[in-house]
Amino acid sequence: MPGIVAFSLFVRCDSQQEIDTYWDKLVEGGKPLACGWLTDRFGLCWQIVPRNIQELVSHPQAMEAMMGMIKMDMPTLVAAAQEG
Repeated sequence: MPGIVAFSLFVRCDSQQEIDTYWDKLVEGGKPLACGWLTDRFGLCWQIVPRNIQELVSHPQAMEAMMGMIKMDMPTLVAAAQEG
């Protein structure tokens, strides 16, 4: 019996406008999930994130902020990272 194969795609964005553009196009006919994740109309999983997401979420306040998000809010993540 063959195993189940699963994969996801991600897009690293340089601005909130870029996040919004990709998010709006990919979620159309799909479903928003959490922390920047969504499924598109074909059922593929995507994560739309700031290019520097790893750096941002290395700060506890930014990680906490991200955990409450559906679509990524880059200004909020940057502000939270600067707090800590």
